[in-house]
Amino acid sequence: MSEFTYDLDAVQRITVGAVGPKGQRVFYVQARRGSRVITLLAEKEQVRALADAIGRLLDSLAEKNPRLATSDDLLVTDMSLEEPLEPEFRVGQMGLGYDSERDLVVLLIQGATTAEDEEEDQPTARFSATRPQMRALSNHAGQVVAAGRAICGNCGRPIDPAGHFCPQRNGHGPSHG
Repeated sequence: MSEFTYDLDAVQRITVGAVGPKGQRVFYVQARRGSRVITLLAEKEQVRALADAIGRLLDSLAEKNPRLATSDDLLVTDMSLEEPLEPEFRVGQMGLGYDSERDLVVLLIQGATTAEDEEEDQPTARFSATRPQMRALSNHAGQVVAAGRAICGNCGRPIDPAGHFCPQRNGHGPSHG
């Protein structure tokens, strides 16, 4: 696959966000270069995994080359999504890379496959951004995910505002250890 459906090189802005009430939020990944804004639909766990993967990649780069560690402190103030939120496609898989010649982190995204789609017809996106932009994205994505429902300490599932059935409690009240 050499041709990307959406290719934004050296983006001016890259962010994630969630819209809707806790437990029903819809997650987005969004990038901008010039007047072109690409919005993609994502799952909460994909956003969480992206935040973790970016953090690990940037930490690894800084470990291998200590001079890269000092330039990650760019202050990115506005990480909000841009309206209108009209996603181009639903995220299936994501991967990260690093272009050492240009010192850019590359995010590759493949669209989710559905039963009626052929795999080779899936849309793809490629966004490249600076390390500080990606560090800000990682930090913001972690905050967006954490702003959701509380997680049950027993079973690890989200607790809905209306209540929570915890299979670990097997119908019993909270355990006192």
